[in-house]
Amino acid sequence: MNGQPLTDQAPADTAPLRLGTRRSALAMAQSGMVAREVTRLTGRPVELVEITTYGDTSREALAQIGGTGVFVSALRDALLEGRIDFAVHSLKDLPTAEPAGLVLAAVPEREDVRDALVACEGLTLEELAEKLAGAGRAARIGTGSPRRMAQLNAWARARGAQIETVAIRGNVDTRIGFVASGELDAVVLATAGLNRLGRATEVTEHLDPELMIPAPGQGALAIECTTADPALAAALAALDHAPTRVAVAAERALLATLEAGCSAPVAGLATWGHPHELRLEGVVGTADGATLLKMSAHGPIVLDETAEQQATALGRALAARLLDAGAAALMGERAR
Repeated sequence: MNGQPLTDQAPADTAPLRLGTRRSALAMAQSGMVAREVTRLTGRPVELVEITTYGDTSREALAQIGGTGVFVSALRDALLEGRIDFAVHSLKDLPTAEPAGLVLAAVPEREDVRDALVACEGLTLEELAEKLAGAGRAARIGTGSPRRMAQLNAWARARGAQIETVAIRGNVDTRIGFVASGELDAVVLATAGLNRLGRATEVTEHLDPELMIPAPGQGALAIECTTADPALAAALAALDHAPTRVAVAAERALLATLEAGCSAPVAGLATWGHPHELRLEGVVGTADGATLLKMSAHGPIVLDETAEQQATALGRALAARLLDAGAAALMGERAR
């Protein structure tokens, strides 16, 4: 899979489709899932083209390098340069602005949206805090996300618990390894990623959204291709799951209107009620958990051609309320 152009001899309808993916085990697992579905739908083989992004090579904390787009821009460059035919991203990594020449062809059905605790001795968050308080120290919990830090620290403040959030980087093996080695007492990861890697049994507690609202788009994938290939875009659209696409549209509108990148302490989750009502929860806070703004909005959504516009309006309205309540001052430098 060297990503070289296809030879002129390969018929267009049987030539392999080139799927651009990051090199991480999780990205490869996600892309492999999509590749199999595309082959099933189109009858064409799909080859994975591994691409290294800036976010993969930088050793800086995501909050320092900006977060938004650092895992995406190299894949988008490859698309626009014709080195790949389509790309798969974790949707939460995708900047809210869509560049010219590219189209979000499909958002497949979402995986579990929750965050997961992987802790020593199989303990829950509450058990961990209680046990280490008895030992006279704070529980050391690793995460690379200011959003998670803000909500973990707010949880601890509300209960008088002692925890220390520790900024970490690395793949799933590296992060879980911090717990196995005893360097950290626990780490927080996305449940969806652990499920896709076949590592669900390592979760010691799924953190309920009442405690920890996830990142906008968490658990969802984004399949992107160029506008220059409408036939491929139409084929990929068969993988789209309208309820997921509409829900993440509301979450991303919230993020965009707040002008917050994925490294800001912002959370958002849209869930479907009955009948056809979308409920959106948003959180903005400070990483130390001292201040946490939490608001929600809801409204009826008809799953027609205007559904994304309806969801976007809901997200923007909730963001406006959060900004009126002082959210901008909590996020630090806002994305532009």
